[in-house]
Amino acid sequence: MAMNDSVNILNSAYLAVEYIDSLMPDNPLQQPFKNAWNYMLDNYTKFQIATWGSLIVHEASYFLLCVPGFVFQFIPYMQKYKIQPDKPETWEKQWKCFKTLLFNHFFIQLPLICGTYYFTEYFNIPYEWDEMPRWYVLVAQCFGCAVIEDAWHYFLHRLLHHKRIYKYIHKVHHEFVSPFGMQAEYAHPLETLILGTGFFIGIVVFCNHVILLWAWVICRLMETIDVHSGYDVPLNPLHLVPFYAGARFHDFHHMNFIGNYASTFTWWDRIFGTDSQFIAYQEKEKKQKLVTKKAN
Repeated sequence: MAMNDSVNILNSAYLAVEYIDSLMPDNPLQQPFKNAWNYMLDNYTKFQIATWGSLIVHEASYFLLCVPGFVFQFIPYMQKYKIQPDKPETWEKQWKCFKTLLFNHFFIQLPLICGTYYFTEYFNIPYEWDEMPRWYVLVAQCFGCAVIEDAWHYFLHRLLHHKRIYKYIHKVHHEFVSPFGMQAEYAHPLETLILGTGFFIGIVVFCNHVILLWAWVICRLMETIDVHSGYDVPLNPLHLVPFYAGARFHDFHHMNFIGNYASTFTWWDRIFGTDSQFIAYQEKEKKQKLVTKKAN
């Protein structure tokens, strides 16, 4: 009975969203996107699309999303939003990070990306425009992928902080006490494989078109670069996502080394009490601000 009720609720929600979508004006970008997509299908093989297309999507998305945080360091006005203003970025650290990223992207992640084509062939994942899911289905699928990845990340990330293995793997990522966006994928190769596995689980569960691979890559990079940005910028649209952790939440993890293990959402840390030090730190900050206001 409970299962039937849940299915009915989901069906009703789907129909409601579908109805609202039918009332919305046509997207002016849809036709150009359709033309570009069909051009790609006509001129490139599935292997080229799945492999080199996925690599281009990842690299372009990663470094473009890093641009705002990189630019912020040169804008004095933005420094008031920096979470750890006493620890500015340095060229030396950023260059070191960039070199490690190139190694991880092309020697660790690229071999994994090469398996994308075989994944889509094995599971008969379509590429055709006519089989592409509607935008609201894609959004729901990306959210589902994020929930799965977040659970995987919480427990495996917490395990990597165990004193017996921390110094061998995860310590590399924590070289930067004050993170910056480009550092999001700065990690030991084993960590890239261990925590990266969570990214693929959602794909296996939800993927019904190759577009989800790319949409989920962009969503995941958007989230991880944001939480590593080092800046808590107001009016961040990601803060509209329910239970979204954000930059201040993850920045504390880099500063404190303990707690706030989840990647995207706050619920696992709340359930297991691993956000207690963060909550105490926030309360202390609030009290200090009140004291400073009274003194002025």
